[in-house]
This record gives sequence, C-alpha cells and structure tokens, in this order.
Amino acid sequence: MSRSQVVLRDATTADAHDLVGLWADLMRRPSVGTATDDMVAIIEAATASDDDRVVVAECDGAVAGAIYLRLSVLSPINLEPVVQAISPHVHPSFRRRGVGRALMESAVQYAEERGIGHVAGASLSSSRDAHRFLARMALAPQAVLRVAPTHVVRAKLTVRRPAANAVGHRQPLGQVLAQRRSLRRQRESV
Repeated sequence: MSRSQVVLRDATTADAHDLVGLWADLMRRPSVGTATDDMVAIIEAATASDDDRVVVAECDGAVAGAIYLRLSVLSPINLEPVVQAISPHVHPSFRRRGVGRALMESAVQYAEERGIGHVAGASLSSSRDAHRFLARMALAPQAVLRVAPTHVVRAKLTVRRPAANAVGHRQPLGQVLAQRRSLRRQRESV
C-alpha cells in the first residue's frame, strides 16, 4: 500500500463540521446552538491567538486528522514553557498512512519555531491507541487529570465528613477515651 501525501494546514471555519466528526467524544453537548457552532468559535479563537493553532491534515483532499496546539507552561506550579499537542486524532479510514506522525511533526516544528524545549501530548484516557502512539513518540506520562461534575464531588465530600461534625459537635470516641485516660493519670499522680 502506498502512502498518500499528507498536507498540513491551519484549520478554517469551513473545517468545523469535519473537526466535530473527529473530536465529537471530546466536545460538550451545547445547550444552545450546535457542536459545529462551538467548533467555529474554537477555530476563530485559535486563529486570533498568538499562542494557539488548530492544524488539519489532509490526504487526497479530505480531512484525515487534526491536532490542537497551544503554547503554555507545564503546570501552574512548573513554569517551564511547553507546546501542548492536544488530541492528535486521525480519522479511522486514514490510519497507518503517516497522518499521526505528520501531526506530531507540526507540534515539534511549532515548538522549535518558538524556542520551546518540551512538547506535551494529551488524549482521552480511554484511547489505548492514542496512548501507545504518544509513547512511541517518546512522550512519557507526567500527570493524571481527573474530572467529575461539581455536584458529584460535592456529594462525595458531604458523605466523607466525619460523623461527629454532623451530630452537634460531639468529639469522636477515640478523643473522648484519650481524655479520660489522661484525667485518670492525673488523678493517680496526685
């Protein structure tokens, strides 16, 4: 099988529908408008930004994959500059044709143009193929980002509160027994 030539370019709003198809699992379900409207806003924001890019890979004139590139820091605590290669995704019918490598090449090239020494990759935790691909590109796990709805975290925090706080400020049994032992020792020493 011969490889088709992969052409990389910046995304335009005309690519919004194709990008929604690629990144549907990552996008929110908008309560107003459509996912395509959200994607148009994302593309426009990246185009207007000096630090963000949405790169599209084409094969034979069709959108074969895409990647979102962002200049950032490694974390709010580690201010090392990094190019974040967010969700490099290749359409299933274009896999094994060099599209993923070309997308990662665009991330490395973007980092080199800006003098950035590190590239970070992000993909869905459930995407085994994406994790294997990023590992082959020498990207090692750095952190785990866990996400949950706010109301679910609130419910878990409420359940995990000590029972003493819920019942009129009583001390836990262990503290009561420790105080009694301490008082008993004081009386015996007098």
